[in-house]
Amino acid sequence: MPTAFNILKIRDYRNYQLGRFLFILGLQMQSVIISIFVYEITKSPLALGFTGLAEAIPFMIVALFSGNVADLYNRKKIILASVGGYLFCAILFAALIWNPLSEPQLLVKYFYGVIFLTGIARGFFAPAQSAMMAQIVPKEMYGQSATWGSIVWNSATVGGPALGGLLYGIIGEKISMLIVVALVIIGFIFFISVRYKHIEVKKPMETTLQRLKEGIHFVFNHQIMLSAMSMDMLAVLFGGAVALIPVFAYETLHVGKIEIGLMRAAPSLGAVLCSLWVAYHPIKRHAGKWFVINVLLFGVCMIGFALSKNFYLSLAFLLLSGAFDNVSVIVRSVIYQIYAPNEMRGRVMAINFIFIGSSNEIGSFESGMATRLLGLVPSVIAGATVNIGVCLSTIKLAPKLWKLHLED
Repeated sequence: MPTAFNILKIRDYRNYQLGRFLFILGLQMQSVIISIFVYEITKSPLALGFTGLAEAIPFMIVALFSGNVADLYNRKKIILASVGGYLFCAILFAALIWNPLSEPQLLVKYFYGVIFLTGIARGFFAPAQSAMMAQIVPKEMYGQSATWGSIVWNSATVGGPALGGLLYGIIGEKISMLIVVALVIIGFIFFISVRYKHIEVKKPMETTLQRLKEGIHFVFNHQIMLSAMSMDMLAVLFGGAVALIPVFAYETLHVGKIEIGLMRAAPSLGAVLCSLWVAYHPIKRHAGKWFVINVLLFGVCMIGFALSKNFYLSLAFLLLSGAFDNVSVIVRSVIYQIYAPNEMRGRVMAINFIFIGSSNEIGSFESGMATRLLGLVPSVIAGATVNIGVCLSTIKLAPKLWKLHLED
């Protein structure tokens, strides 16, 4: 077996990632099914926007506190409770779809309520699963762990929406939601099978607020970690154009829904291909330079995408943007696993998810406002230019990140 696959010999890591893949695949399918169903009821793009907001708000509220919980208590139990919460919500969605209320608008409100619950479950799941992953593999395999974790995530985010839309069109929303429930159940079983030894920690004398401050203080005083988080956040906040893909499709490229789907999937496909390459060529020497240069190249791809008038060229820029972005994701994941102490890893990952989660949501809003003020193409170019400027500034402002070698 090639060296790149050595980590898959570890039974618990293999089962963990199988569970994670099935779970994420089910959630991605569910997201598409619910979005289509809500739009068919309301015919309102604003109603679709509220589905994302309904999940983002509770996630942001509980994420930092859930990181503290992940540092104090058994992370496997937190994951099982969170996945169990997601399963409960999937069953509720299926029940609502199978027995729709007579008043469609009331049904949508119930959907928002269930989505709010998924946001709470996501808030506890995210830091616990990231923190636990570093405990089921040896330290020398952290790079492989991050690479295969990225492959699993991106494969599920490519396949989930496509499969959800396909099944919705062929067998309808009712059976499709039952398949989602089945996938989450199987994923839950794989998570149960992971053997995990909880490291008992002495219950702290500090209050929860003091421990949250401790986690924030650690991140903000760690140059490598803070600069890596900040670069990723700013790249998504200013440099991305995913939220504007439908606008480019209709107004610039003059293509339809199928092409929009391909463009939405292209960055994740690029990320999968990149992860497979990194699995065979681990990033160790000059990891910091790889990180910064690839975030910069992500911005260059966004400028190319904004200027493109050809669908296939636009598709190529999006695919490359996903590949370049994924290099930074992998390096950043290894940084967290190496530099975050186990007793603080949950809080560190929670802060990371707040950085990234907020940048995705606010980035979509920023893209819309910038487009309204500057125009479609200039807004993307301006945001990507800011992203490139941040990368160049990082070389001077965060020399420890620029000079980072992971093999050290």
